[in-house]
Amino acid sequence: MRIRPIAESDLDELQALSRETGVGFTSLPDNREFLAGKIAAAVSAFEERVPADRRNYFFVLEDETSGHLAGCCAIEGEVGREVPFYHYRVGTLAHSSVQLDLHRTIDSLFLCSDHTGDAEVASLFLRPEYRGGDRHHERNGALLSMMRWLFMAEFRDRFPDKVLAEMRGVFDEHGRSPFWYCLGSHFFPLDFSDADRLTGLGQKSFIGELMPKYPIYTPFLSEEARECIGQVHEQTRPALAMLKKEGLRWEGYIDIFDGGPTVEAYIDDVRSVRLSRRCRAEVDPTASGEAGSRPRWLAATTGMAEFRAAWVKSPPDESGVIRLSPDEAARLEVETGADLRILDTEEEG
Repeated sequence: MRIRPIAESDLDELQALSRETGVGFTSLPDNREFLAGKIAAAVSAFEERVPADRRNYFFVLEDETSGHLAGCCAIEGEVGREVPFYHYRVGTLAHSSVQLDLHRTIDSLFLCSDHTGDAEVASLFLRPEYRGGDRHHERNGALLSMMRWLFMAEFRDRFPDKVLAEMRGVFDEHGRSPFWYCLGSHFFPLDFSDADRLTGLGQKSFIGELMPKYPIYTPFLSEEARECIGQVHEQTRPALAMLKKEGLRWEGYIDIFDGGPTVEAYIDDVRSVRLSRRCRAEVDPTASGEAGSRPRWLAATTGMAEFRAAWVKSPPDESGVIRLSPDEAARLEVETGADLRILDTEEEG
């Protein structure tokens, strides 16, 4: 398994992935024209033909055995530059009466664009058959999630100070969002799936045009909707756990449709960015590592358009040289003497 930039030849596979993502996964709608445009934009980003703040880096996880795509993930250079990027900020309003000797604090939702200009890690999806299970699929999700930090560390000057991740909110067994039906549905004459689809297609102006500009008092919401605020979809919990381990935290921002949390951090404070480092590759025909061992070392190449990332079995030596087996070198498409960025994913940081 390896990570590489998406290519124009991946369109059919990407559309197949989009059909498996499910409700609430706004960034990968099943729309062939949109997906083709997404791929073209990503190719331009990796070739650095557009400004850094307009780049959307889209990666795929490739199963070398079958040639199929097992999953995908992305990094948005800066959000909100071309279309507005909205959230609700969960805040508190205080009310008091001297006459009645009463003081009340009430949670409220404020429509905002506070994250404009931040980077975003997004679009992480792994096909069910590649999750967990046997050792061949072990840590595929971690590979998809963590390689983005190596990419950002290697090309740090292309990114702003902060990074965020939007987490999918709570849905019931029928794919219904309690938060949406209690709040958003009153302002948009659309089903959740339609509003979700338009947002995924980049058509977000209607949010600012139709949503109320004043604070929304959460006691006005149903108990079921209030319980969704800042909570994640069951399938999103592993991704949230990995982001928390990297140091991203919920600071009170939620998705305006499903109430899911947005987690954030300063890029330089992210664990894998801090702990990753450069080393030199040496291809060793005798190198194989311990058979069946749990993947621990993550390696990535240092070219943007030719970026590759994969698990490797051996750690670097004291001189900063990491010995790769021929298979590992072929997977990363490197030769002896190439620079790599590596990460010990189990190092305490």
